[in-house]
Amino acid sequence: MLSGLDHLVITVTDISRAVDFYTRVLGLDVRYRDQERVDLMLGDMALRLHWTATDIQPRAATPTPGSLDLCLRSQLPLDEVQRHLEALSIEVELGPVSRQGAIGEIESLYLRDPDGNLLEISRPRR
Repeated sequence: MLSGLDHLVITVTDISRAVDFYTRVLGLDVRYRDQERVDLMLGDMALRLHWTATDIQPRAATPTPGSLDLCLRSQLPLDEVQRHLEALSIEVELGPVSRQGAIGEIESLYLRDPDGNLLEISRPRR
């Protein structure tokens, strides 16, 4: 019945700060839908940013910044990702570590976005 994920909503306290992080640090492309909704393109899906002060309906029962735990796949080897993060003074909280992902064994780095969401950047183990 289902075929994939179209978009995932991330509730943020400051859209411009989130856009800066996800574009500058993670390399996502931005698409502005309107003043209150911004899409960060990730392949054929989007991470949609909603600002906490906006009452967009319908929405989750308790939209809360910093409550997301998201694993993103990297095209680059993790040592390159780690060097990129270090160059931008982005702290890696954990990793690289071995984990189990949806597609099998992965290696992962963990970091946080400006709202405290946990981001796992992974790459399949070889």
